[in-house]
Amino acid sequence: MSRNDFDALVAPHRAELHAYCYRMLGSLHDAEDALQDALLGAFRGLDGFEGRSSVRAWLYRIATHACLRVIEARPRRIAPAEHGPSTTGIELDPMVEEPIWLEPYPEPADASYELLESVELAFVAALQYLPASQRAALILHDVLGFRALEIAELIDSSAAAVNSALQRARESVSRRVPPKSQQATLRALGEEGQRSLVAAYVRAWNQGDAAAIVSLLAEDARFSMPPLPNWFRGHDAIGRFLAERVFATSWRFERLRASGQLAFAGFQGPEFHVGALNVVTLQGRLIQEMTGFLDPAVHVRFGLPGR
Repeated sequence: MSRNDFDALVAPHRAELHAYCYRMLGSLHDAEDALQDALLGAFRGLDGFEGRSSVRAWLYRIATHACLRVIEARPRRIAPAEHGPSTTGIELDPMVEEPIWLEPYPEPADASYELLESVELAFVAALQYLPASQRAALILHDVLGFRALEIAELIDSSAAAVNSALQRARESVSRRVPPKSQQATLRALGEEGQRSLVAAYVRAWNQGDAAAIVSLLAEDARFSMPPLPNWFRGHDAIGRFLAERVFATSWRFERLRASGQLAFAGFQGPEFHVGALNVVTLQGRLIQEMTGFLDPAVHVRFGLPGR
């Protein structure tokens, strides 16, 4: 089979495989590397594919093992709140350049409700706590719809072991994710509620109005900016940091979406270069968390303009 024929064979599964690798690894960079490794392995091993399983299952077996190799080689991805205690002042520690930070996911325009739920930051962060085999089993079964026996074949296990892993994984994830997903929260808020919140949030950032942003936050809201390790909790700490540090320069915010959540591209003055990808997590009608991803590599992967 030629490379063009192989690419045509893989094309219907590529986007789904990419999202799978992201959920497994919590990083766009790692997901892209794992997927490329998997597809290269699949092309090289094509002669050994005898059609005893579907092309989809065969590709997922290879992609799963590619992800397991990455997981074995590096620590799990985390959010700043897992790195250390919250910051009480306005001074910032040096950026942590090692690849340890959870990253957001650029959602396709035609993404389903189920896909968006499965790439929300809280869910992907919870997955990173699971042992690798539990992580794979949970995603393959609960997100992608593989049966336990199929998963056993994909990860070289037994159906009984897979079912046991699923039970433990579900219990662990349920303890770490909010009772209501962001998709359910956004639906409950409604289109008009979303428009009103987005307009108020963008206006506050564009006007440099820290008090207006704080008025949109839950009392125990968090604000973080990976790869900076610092994070802030509560109205006073967040308001002070915004007023004294963040709004020392002006900003322009534009709406986009990431990881199934409200998100914004932040452009920092005076030249208004791209400065942050700001992902918002809601709790009812209030903002529970603001995560400003500062890494230029993340901005590039989202296709954000430089200015």
